[in-house]
Amino acid sequence: MKFYLNILAAVIVLAASVLPLSCSQPDEVENGSNKAAIIDQLYLREPNPDFIAGATGILESYGFEVDIWQGADITVDFYRRLPSLGYKLIVLRVHSGLLLSLEGDKVVPLDTTYLFTAENYTTTRYVGDQLTDKVSNALMDESCPLVFAVNSEFIKSADGEFNRTVVLAMGCESYKYDDMPLTFIEKGASFYIGWSDVVSLQYVDEVTLDLLENLCTVNMTLSQSISLTMEAMGTDPYFGSYLKFYPSASGDSTIADVIWE
Repeated sequence: MKFYLNILAAVIVLAASVLPLSCSQPDEVENGSNKAAIIDQLYLREPNPDFIAGATGILESYGFEVDIWQGADITVDFYRRLPSLGYKLIVLRVHSGLLLSLEGDKVVPLDTTYLFTAENYTTTRYVGDQLTDKVSNALMDESCPLVFAVNSEFIKSADGEFNRTVVLAMGCESYKYDDMPLTFIEKGASFYIGWSDVVSLQYVDEVTLDLLENLCTVNMTLSQSISLTMEAMGTDPYFGSYLKFYPSASGDSTIADVIWE
């Protein structure tokens, strides 16, 4: 049986929405002591400086100190350290996809989600992780070399714990199955937002900025933000994908509520 990762050129990013309300940040945010991260694995091949500037501006206006990780920064060991870095909000602008099984002439998707790195694949690195099926090779498109990708079991075994983090996983199929959102929550995150299926990049970047604006500037609840985003922006124009969130019990909370409750 042959396994490989599925990723379409249309791929990933963040989601957004538009909402109206007043914003009130807690003291921890106002004193600049909290951190957010924009993880931009797409930077080397599909950079969008306007998106990075817009997202950074929104997060900084809310009171976050923003770290930007781009391109070659995104390695297997980076994901291994990620839970321990103390971020309160993480934007994953990274390719993601599902592991597929090739059984004869039939391709069967497995319920395992992978986050891509920008690190070229080799059989001689991360041998233990590869042998335990936590790390795989992944293909972004036919013109690119294979890269490493990590799955939810890898995140589960990564160093440290998330710090009540809100995770915006904007890659393709980042919430087609439950494995990745469940792992992030079990690892200490408060909230996980992802896509139901494949998404197109330009659409996701636009949606993401709206969502961040609504979550951070307007301070609407998580479920309201996502609902209004989907209403205003529609589903993905090519693939019909829509935003999902976990856990549902946090939907009536604002971003401040779930980070500091």
